[in-house]
Parts: sequence; structure tokens; C-alpha cells
Amino acid sequence: MEIKLAKTAGFCFGVKRAVETVYKEAEKNNETIYTFGPIIHNEQVVEDLEKNGVFVVNTVEELKALKEGTTVIVRSHGVGKEVYDLMEECGLHVVDATCPFVKKIHRIVERESNAGKRIIIIGNDKHPEVEGIKGWVNGKATVIETADEALAFTAENNEQLCIVSQTTFNYNKFQDLVEIIREKGYDVESINTICNATEERQTEAKLIAGTVDSMIVIGGSHSSNTQKLFEICKKECEDTYYIQTLDDLDMESLKGKEIVGITAGASTPNNIIEEVQKHVRIKF
Repeated sequence: MEIKLAKTAGFCFGVKRAVETVYKEAEKNNETIYTFGPIIHNEQVVEDLEKNGVFVVNTVEELKALKEGTTVIVRSHGVGKEVYDLMEECGLHVVDATCPFVKKIHRIVERESNAGKRIIIIGNDKHPEVEGIKGWVNGKATVIETADEALAFTAENNEQLCIVSQTTFNYNKFQDLVEIIREKGYDVESINTICNATEERQTEAKLIAGTVDSMIVIGGSHSSNTQKLFEICKKECEDTYYIQTLDDLDMESLKGKEIVGITAGASTPNNIIEEVQKHVRIKF
């Protein structure tokens, strides 16, 4: 069996930076520290961090309950301005591990909304990154994820629009949704804020999936970028499997396959990717 492993599989820059930040804080801090939401969408990493004294708080109510001086790490997805303000009011020690590409979007939407523009965010309204982006908008913000939502969207007379994207959104789908909105004749400024790593990962996954008999996509069940990879690969290769760890892989499904492709989301540790790759290679 030939195995094609994507070069872009695994931690992206922003996730690697965030995870390293948490482990460094855990090493130098004798007290329990917290992340606001899971540092990344990977259960194995979150469980390992708990062993190192790092726990997750998910709500502002939980933040308010922490004692003054407690270390709280903002995850790679970022948070809205009101959350920063709350943590400051509570006297918490904040370590900001927001991905720089996400921070850039925060600055864009704050600037453009202050200039009077309506912000359109292409992405998943319930994703923490999008929730954080909305928290930097002064004025109207609309989240659009599907063609139907783009078709149904209407702007007020003479309203200027600024369109940005969740960093992990499907690049081609982003372009399609922007075009639907443009065709309505609105005054639109479109800023492609999908990070380069996401575009490269999606492009490579599509190319590999088009040349293999089976495709394995590795990533957390709540990972948006991994879900996008799965959708892209599934279109190119019907036998595409979404797994979190080796335990989820049905080895019987790979019997008789000559070429198998492997890619992974931005929140998948290298050790999990290597374990899957080695096991498939040894088994066949």
C-alpha cells in the first residue's frame, strides 16, 4: 500500500503558538491556571493539559467566580472586547494566545464598523472564532454561512458593507458567497481573511484525495477546519473517513486499497498523525 501524507497536516502556526504558550505557563505556575474555552478543538490535548494543572472555563459567569490574580489564557480563537474588559475588571492575569491572523480580523472589523460600515462575517455563527469577531464590531454584524443565507440577505439603502471570513472557512465557498452578495449591487468591500495555512491545507487535501483509493482525515469532532477538510476530500474521494484517533479507524475498510491519503486538521497533534500513518503502513 502506498500512503500519501499531506505536508500541511497538523498544527498550524496559530495553534502551535497557543499550545506552546499554555504549556510554558503551566511549567512556571504553581497554581491552577485556566483557558477560556478549550485551547484547541482536540480532546487529547485538553486532557493532557488537565494533567498539567490547566483547566477550562467556558462562560463569563465562571470567569467572574475566579479569584483575583488567577491566570486565564485566551485561546487561539480569540474573544470579544467585552470579555477582555470583564477579565480586567475581575483583576485576572490574562495571557493572550489569540492567533495573530484572528487578531487582524478583530482590528479590521473594529476599524470598518467605526467607519460606519455593516460587517458581514462569512463563517459559522456558533464557532468561537466568529463569536469573538462579532465582539469587536461596533454596530451591525451579520454572519452568513450558506448560499441560501447569502441570497436572503438584504442591506439598507446606501449601506456600505465590509465582508470578512472566519480564518478556517472553505476558500472557494467564501468566494461564491461574496459573489452572491456583490450581485445584489451593494457597495461591498471584501477582505479575504482566510489564513494561508488553511488555503494551502485545503488545496493539498483536494489534490491528494483526487489521486487515492481512500482518504483519512484526522481531527477533533468539534474542529471546524477539519470538518471543512472532510467535506473537500469527500467530494474527491467517496471512501473518505473522519477520525479523531487511531481507535476510530476501521482497518477493514482499507483492505484491498492500493493508495491511501492522510491529512489532518490544524488542531491535530503530530503524534496522532504519526500513529495512524505507522499503523496503516504496518498493517498493510
